[in-house]
Amino acid sequence: MPEPAGAGTTAEPGRRALRRRIAGASPALKFVLVVGVMSFFADFTYEGSRSVIGPFLGTLGAGALAISVISGLGEFLGYGLRLFTGRGADRTGRYWPITIGGYVIQMAAVPLLALAGSWQLAALLIIAERVGKATRNPPRDAMLSHAASEMGYGWGFGVHEALDQFGAMFGPLLVALALAVSRHDYRLAFAALAVPAAITLSLVLIARRFFPRPQDLAAGPAEVTTSALPPVFWIYVTAAALVGAGFADFSLISFHFTRAHTVSAPVVPVFYAVAMAVSGTGSLIFGRLYDKAGIGVLIPLTVGAAAYAPLVFLGGIWAGLAGMALWGLGMGVQESIIPAAVAPMVSPDRRASAYGLFTGIYGTGWVLGSVAIGALFDVSLGAVTAFAVACQLAAVPFIVIARRRLAHR
Repeated sequence: MPEPAGAGTTAEPGRRALRRRIAGASPALKFVLVVGVMSFFADFTYEGSRSVIGPFLGTLGAGALAISVISGLGEFLGYGLRLFTGRGADRTGRYWPITIGGYVIQMAAVPLLALAGSWQLAALLIIAERVGKATRNPPRDAMLSHAASEMGYGWGFGVHEALDQFGAMFGPLLVALALAVSRHDYRLAFAALAVPAAITLSLVLIARRFFPRPQDLAAGPAEVTTSALPPVFWIYVTAAALVGAGFADFSLISFHFTRAHTVSAPVVPVFYAVAMAVSGTGSLIFGRLYDKAGIGVLIPLTVGAAAYAPLVFLGGIWAGLAGMALWGLGMGVQESIIPAAVAPMVSPDRRASAYGLFTGIYGTGWVLGSVAIGALFDVSLGAVTAFAVACQLAAVPFIVIARRRLAHR
């Protein structure tokens, strides 16, 4: 069918204008976008796998406590090891080599799940994927912080996290499609994720080629010059640890959905995709809001996100969907505002160490909370809900205190 007259001429100037805007963008914005696209495919890969880890482990014979412990241990290592990788990056200045090594480990572990013949072997690969993320995140976030200082920390990390989380939305959708066409063949789903994994590694090398020294993208001198971590950092990290303790890992949530017959197996990753879509949108919106209002935006968001637990564990299919949206909102806001708020608290040459320490403590809270939630799961879903909500709400006073300290500064 012929194109309507003028259609091509109307669209072409728009495309040319978009190309000019991209070409004229600052190097800092270009770096954020390149790393964002890289993270899009990385999250496409590993979040696709994480959307079905719970049911997959269940098919291999793992129970609720084992799944919760595996998830908690993975998160503990995934956050705790950042303390060492962050320090290593700051001391050696080898931000890119450490980042690349982490991506290689992570992107290799996911497709290999297709070959796992026991839940113990699958657990090792799940933990290896988390170790890969622990290796690459602190140096990558430190590099991002230099670029974000030029465009606003909240906006810079928010744009990156939005791309990151939209990848986390499409990955579970691919897995859901693979499960639907293969009649619940989890191995085929994991094998399909080899494609975005390969794309991720290619983009990492491209980013390294064009941006060898992201620290040169910083807008100006550091806001903080002292080498010590300020008291507000420790107050803020306490709040983050409490929030982490109250967030059930999706592997346990998905196990609950399938065991309670709340959601069928092919629909479980769709619920996860919804959570990631909300997470990405929230990162973009609230990252920008953080630049204007500060960490005070975390107060209502933390209270609202705490409602995920009763909806997910005590409700039906529609309540579960609403709960997953709130769960995703909480996760997205943490992933964007947390690094945005930490960056101006510390000097640039200590940011990888600060991110490693911060997320290490956060991960400790997460693993302790995961073990507690897993133990309570077989006792009472009401007890799981009460524990999760209490931990989240306990973080609010610390956020209030941190907000006041920052206001005084």
